[in-house]
Amino acid sequence: MTEVDTASMTAWVAPRYGGSEVLRTEIVPRPVAGPREVVVRVRAASLCSGDLHLLTGTPYLLRLGFGLRRPKHRMIGQNLAGEVVGVGELVTEFQVGDRVFGVVPSGAFAEYATADVDAIATVPAAMSMEEAAAIPDSGMTALQGLRDIGEVAPGHRVLINGASGGVGSFAVQIAKALGAHVTAVCSTRHREMVRGIGADVVIDYTAEDFTDTDVPYDVLFDLAGNRGLRECRRVLTADGVFISSAAAPGDNWFGPVRWLGEVVLTDLFVRQTLKALLMRPAAADLRYLAGLAADGALRPVIERRLPLSDAAAAVEIFARGHASGKTVLTTP
Repeated sequence: MTEVDTASMTAWVAPRYGGSEVLRTEIVPRPVAGPREVVVRVRAASLCSGDLHLLTGTPYLLRLGFGLRRPKHRMIGQNLAGEVVGVGELVTEFQVGDRVFGVVPSGAFAEYATADVDAIATVPAAMSMEEAAAIPDSGMTALQGLRDIGEVAPGHRVLINGASGGVGSFAVQIAKALGAHVTAVCSTRHREMVRGIGADVVIDYTAEDFTDTDVPYDVLFDLAGNRGLRECRRVLTADGVFISSAAAPGDNWFGPVRWLGEVVLTDLFVRQTLKALLMRPAAADLRYLAGLAADGALRPVIERRLPLSDAAAAVEIFARGHASGKTVLTTP
């Protein structure tokens, strides 16, 4: 087994639940690969909504699995890209020196991280580490929603509510790659960006109600959760598909659980298909996304690039919402 040495490294940690103010850097041991893991020298990492949930410990229900009083895993960050510097004894898919990107349970905001080989893929040759790091969580969420649940096919009319965010910016491009006619809902300041990545029609929600339409959609991918289920169903065809991600609203105790429960329950009694989406990491999906990127059909939208040393500031900005694509952290 090839390994990095056991020297120390710098990592961002959250010793307790809270906002960006609880984050701090610490010197910790470098990770060691398990049998089916690789050690990655992190070159870039991106923020996602899951980072905020684990940092704040909200909804409180998730603390049952991640630590009641304080986080079980102090290191944060889930999306990364970098070079393989160590491989586990059962790893045959990668070798030292390979450029990879993917998701990890925690620890991406550090100099090194371990990653399961089933949750990473090779970075396309022409893609930067920053672009690759922006893809994993958001790209797979968009892909699994549209391709797997929505079964989007050429000619379908797809409406994406929340099209300018991390997942939304990927959803627009993936829907187009699948052959759909895409209508994107976003705010005024994001109109040109969303149109630039391929949306056929852009609806400014500050000036127009996307549920007020006479043209039904085959698929509604809801990433904003700002409209009721009845309103959303109204814009669909009789056998249309409504997909809600975990970004839907909720309280601090149960988060989106009640909303997602309503989606699942209603699905039992209507002809339309209503599904709640929880992304599952898959190397095959990362390879699919890498292929789209290599073919020029997918371009990660990066709103800001900051050094890893500014991770706390990046988290504070990200928590304000209204993102235009992804926020990426880079290391030397």
